[in-house]
Amino acid sequence: MPTRSEKHKARPWKRLPKGKHGGIELLLIQSVDHLGKPGDVVEVRPGYANNYLIPQGLATIATAHHKRMVEKHKAKLVEIEKSRLAGLRAIADLLNRQSVTIEANANDEGHLYGSVGQAEIVHALKEQNFTVTPDQVRLQGPLKELGLYTVKIHLHAEIESELKVWVVPTVSGE
Repeated sequence: MPTRSEKHKARPWKRLPKGKHGGIELLLIQSVDHLGKPGDVVEVRPGYANNYLIPQGLATIATAHHKRMVEKHKAKLVEIEKSRLAGLRAIADLLNRQSVTIEANANDEGHLYGSVGQAEIVHALKEQNFTVTPDQVRLQGPLKELGLYTVKIHLHAEIESELKVWVVPTVSGE
């Protein structure tokens, strides 16, 4: 017959903090599919905690100290994100007041021999010291005629700007 201390060694989940629903409360260290992302406090069954999450280093016991540290870290991340969004809004305001001119070969009726796409707009913005990626430039389709276009620049999920793009004929040196 096992002694009482041997029983506790065989069932370590008895000492782990219980959650509201009778499971074990853990703090996730790494992202776990169908469970949560790092910093989340989750409640799982004792076997899942002891046999998989804790030994694999995916989670740790959710003590009050760990929860406070995670909350402080999340608050810092929120502040960083707010300052980043403020910077992106300032860039969006500058882009709204900006226009770029792109020269392209065209025939007498104003149809381009090629087209103006995202890469040309990114290059023109780079010359004006704006750094955007081609996937941030949202075109309805390639620009195939001379004229003025309004192009959306997608800086963030919440921040979008409009840029005026002039497509003008190439000046030949005759």
